Amino acid sequence: MEATSEQDGGGSGAGDYEALMAALMANRQLLEAKVGINNAMFAASDMATSQLGDSFVVGECQGQKTIDGKQMPLIKEFPGKVILFCEVPPPEGGETPFVPSFRVTERALEEFPEMVEELDAKGLRYTFTAPSNNNTGSMRGRGWEDAFGTSDKSEAETRAKALGMGVEWLEDGGVKTILGPRTLTRVFPGRKGRRMWFNTLVGMHGKDLSSATAADGTEIPASFVQRCEEIIEEESIQFRWRKGDILILDNLATLHGRRPSLPPRRVLVATCK
Repeated sequence: MEATSEQDGGGSGAGDYEALMAALMANRQLLEAKVGINNAMFAASDMATSQLGDSFVVGECQGQKTIDGKQMPLIKEFPGKVILFCEVPPPEGGETPFVPSFRVTERALEEFPEMVEELDAKGLRYTFTAPSNNNTGSMRGRGWEDAFGTSDKSEAETRAKALGMGVEWLEDGGVKTILGPRTLTRVFPGRKGRRMWFNTLVGMHGKDLSSATAADGTEIPASFVQRCEEIIEEESIQFRWRKGDILILDNLATLHGRRPSLPPRRVLVATCK
């Protein structure tokens, strides 16, 4: 398990890691049951413990999109669980929206059955353009060197290949990555056979630095993508953070994101299999 932080300010402090891990291991079966029983998430706080049902789902964790556009590191495997801990709650905003991903698939199938099945059959292709760290004009603040953890182009290509990506080097020192085909939905073991909305179509389609098309190059109608985004928003539940809150998410069955907030905000994030 590796922990990082979603931080907009505020102090930092080291928790009792050993005690936390001991508690998690001692109660692992209980936690797994509560997370998995609803294909959703388990929420605990310093004041109360509550189980959230099937109507709770969240943003995208495939690699992964966040509501306010923050970029996550490249990963080779999809984390099975995402754990969040609120050390410093924001004074305003900063909620974590949750969406059950199977509900997005169900509603998309109701409205666009032929399009959903066509894209699942063809697969999706994603492209993303990352500038060089030397590109001081970039507003992203993160180049391909940071994304791949190396400044050596040959090594970056090797790491991209290990992630299933093709690369095209650009004249300005940046790189375009190509990933696909990837299915629109997926069915994971132990989740009631439901088709999960497991893609980054909404996050990457038609953006300045990214695109999402059918794997054969066919353009995806913007109206379809917009409606999918609306469905995700309509199905989302906003979780407002309190100090000490812990969320354990089934990453294969839920989408999650983050709303903009005023500082300070410090939410620690860990992913694990």
